[in-house]
Amino acid sequence: MRSIPSAFQAKLDCGVTTLAHCWKLTRRDGAMQGFTDHDCNLVIDGLTYRAGTGFTSSEATSRFGLSVDGAEIAGALSDTALLDSDLAAGRYDAASVETWLVDWSDVSLRILTARSTLGEVKREGQAFSAELRGLADSLSQECGRLFTARCGADLGDARCTVDLSTPALRGIGAVASVAATSALVASGLDAFAEGWFTGGKLTWSSGANNGLSVEIKDHRVILGHARLSLWQAMPELLVIGDTFVVTAGCDKQFDTCRDRFANAVNFRGFPQIPGNDFLIAAPDAGGGNDGRSMAGSSGGWGS
Repeated sequence: MRSIPSAFQAKLDCGVTTLAHCWKLTRRDGAMQGFTDHDCNLVIDGLTYRAGTGFTSSEATSRFGLSVDGAEIAGALSDTALLDSDLAAGRYDAASVETWLVDWSDVSLRILTARSTLGEVKREGQAFSAELRGLADSLSQECGRLFTARCGADLGDARCTVDLSTPALRGIGAVASVAATSALVASGLDAFAEGWFTGGKLTWSSGANNGLSVEIKDHRVILGHARLSLWQAMPELLVIGDTFVVTAGCDKQFDTCRDRFANAVNFRGFPQIPGNDFLIAAPDAGGGNDGRSMAGSSGGWGS
């Protein structure tokens, strides 16, 4: 049950009009920002809640049970508050948001009305709107292991244990030319076979995108030079000479885990699980129907 300070409750009871909404955003990298719909900046616990950003909020919905509640905030992008490039780079993805009702004449009188995470963000020109997802949203997220033929771990994580700092699995390159908005020709990767970095990760180490990472869609070798296609365009333009670090990719197949990484003991999938052809298979009237025909089916059932 929400506890309201008695002094604040007294002001609410008398119809006080000195109320404002404040939003505290905490990004996953730890950076914090404050915003308010008041006409002047407010300082609360050392954090400045900026006015003049156009922040407004929609009506919040709340439901009994485990249904997801939520609301929406809207505002304007500016050089001193929210940067369009930061939104495009994903720096605000899943940021935590605290919504406060504050008496701007005495900011010590305030109440936390909601905790949420930042969901889908829509941009139109210099304006944006962002979905606020309530705490119940985490209960709708898929978690736990799935029974699939492919590995459920990510290459290099604690369950996989492959060391991606090994020189054979890691490359340092630079942009030699820009082939498209999400494709580049790289220098420094000529020693790696085609496809080695497909499904891997590229992390920029210089340039306007420094520190950002993106998954590699395809790695080809054309005329002796590596061409990398990225799953999405970077928020800032690529420039010849921008440097990056790439790590090997994995298609999560058992054969790849065994043959490429010698890591079959840590494979986190179920390669013998029956495939769709097993589920729709029908008896062969001319066969023995002893189950041996399934030995060559997808997934290795019966092998």
